[in-house]
Amino acid sequence: MDTKRLILFIALSFGILFFWQKWMEERYPQIKAPAATASATSGTTTTPKAAPGQAPQDAGRLQRGQRITVKTDLFNAEIDTNGADLRRVELLKHGKLDDAKKPFTLLQDEGEHIYVAQTGLIGEGLPTHKSIFTSAQTAYQLADGQKEVSVRLEAAGPDGVKIAKVYTFKRDSYLIDVKYELVNGSAKPLNTSAYYRLLRDGKTPEGGGGYMGATTFTGPAVYTDKKKFQKVEFSKLDKGEADYEQAAKDGWVAMLQHYFASAWIVSPTGLPAVSGTNGVRYELKKLPDGLYSAGVIVDLPTIAANAKYESSMPLFVGPEETRVLNTVSTGFDLIKDYGIFTIFSKPIFAVLDFIHKMVGNWGWSIILLTMLIKAMFFPLAAASYRSMAKMRKLAPRMEQLKAKHGDDKMKFQQAVMEMYKTEKVNPLGGCLPMLVQIPVFIALYWALLASVELRQAPWIFWITDLSVKDPYYVLPVLMTISMYIQTSLSPPPPDPMQAKMMKIMPLMFSVFFFFFPAGLVLYWVVNNVISIAQQWYITRQIENADDDKTVKLTKA
Repeated sequence: MDTKRLILFIALSFGILFFWQKWMEERYPQIKAPAATASATSGTTTTPKAAPGQAPQDAGRLQRGQRITVKTDLFNAEIDTNGADLRRVELLKHGKLDDAKKPFTLLQDEGEHIYVAQTGLIGEGLPTHKSIFTSAQTAYQLADGQKEVSVRLEAAGPDGVKIAKVYTFKRDSYLIDVKYELVNGSAKPLNTSAYYRLLRDGKTPEGGGGYMGATTFTGPAVYTDKKKFQKVEFSKLDKGEADYEQAAKDGWVAMLQHYFASAWIVSPTGLPAVSGTNGVRYELKKLPDGLYSAGVIVDLPTIAANAKYESSMPLFVGPEETRVLNTVSTGFDLIKDYGIFTIFSKPIFAVLDFIHKMVGNWGWSIILLTMLIKAMFFPLAAASYRSMAKMRKLAPRMEQLKAKHGDDKMKFQQAVMEMYKTEKVNPLGGCLPMLVQIPVFIALYWALLASVELRQAPWIFWITDLSVKDPYYVLPVLMTISMYIQTSLSPPPPDPMQAKMMKIMPLMFSVFFFFFPAGLVLYWVVNNVISIAQQWYITRQIENADDDKTVKLTKA
């Protein structure tokens, strides 16, 4: 009976993962960027005019100007004088998928992937993301002991209006302050709006597919106090079916992918939403040449003649680390995608993170978390193991009943149930602990899938990245052995064919685990080892208690 429950448990686990994958594929279909239009390939571009109050439209390739390099403790960044765009960002604390020694590139405008941050002003003659800016230097670096470094780029406007865009990079922060300084040198009031957007193609980044086909979300997202967290698939932008709150004075707009994100923050944590404005509008749209835009437009107050005005908007570019996300803005932690298992995954990761703060190693943290979970559910496990121990003792009597009733399965089942009733054995007593472990198992799967903290995190020896499969398959083999031992401790099925199947079942199901992340397999190995120890201990207790009863009856 126990082996049947084991099969049911594993089948349910993988069944849930399989149907989750199919559901994700239907809900979040992967978008392939269409081929460039003829105008782009021929070297000529046409730029559609924007409607009043909207950011300028785009067509063709991004134009390249002079590059301004910035190096901090967290970034290698490049700003292009064409539009003063942030065109490239390498994250120095996170390695590439195929070479952990090289920094991971999040924003880029070269090669097959386009993903940049742009800003501009709306109004006749005012600089947009296509205007040419100038900078006093071509290279900036955050020096030792320096808290921040600023990059100032300037452009001329109409009638004596002067504009400067200032990027401020701060030590140990993935937030970049982007500020506009406007000096109205004209003789009349100036009315304008500033737009801030993230521009990228619809390609899923390398390594963004998850494990066993489970797909993580890639695309734009908006958060406002009224409608909360709103993901918008690229496919909905293609069809013009995007549903999100467009006018709000708070929140943020982001581009999400597996492990990493970028976002314009309208209302940073601890600060009021963008103040002194006439309005804030979010804008998600599809652009020509397979590009998509996620941005926000801020209507600035009227700037009087000879007056100066400053407007800032923080830009987040970095990993989806929980400790970082919680400090950025309200609801920003929601970009860490645990899927529909958030209710389980989020607290599990919180406990795992708490343990990690004490031990400093994610592998040992997973082991300690497993021990904690097993301790919490030990009363249920003990009841299950007692039930299995009693059923194991009843196995010889079950064989006798089977021989007695022959092929009459109805009478055999009735006799077995009567025996269970007489001996006060619940044949379903071992199910509850396994049912409890299903959400824990899947929740941990998604916690590991979503947590960039475990990306390229080593444990010991050959395990240098807990978020990918064991390169030498040692942990899956250990898991197979532990499953076989567990099966041996369980009551054998009365059917010889079933008994043979149960012996090879651990090998059959363990094949799936050969492709799971090492951190998840580590959890399962430790879980099995502790379960074996608990089951052996409780079985010995019951056997010793029965021996004591036998001795007392003999003496009597």
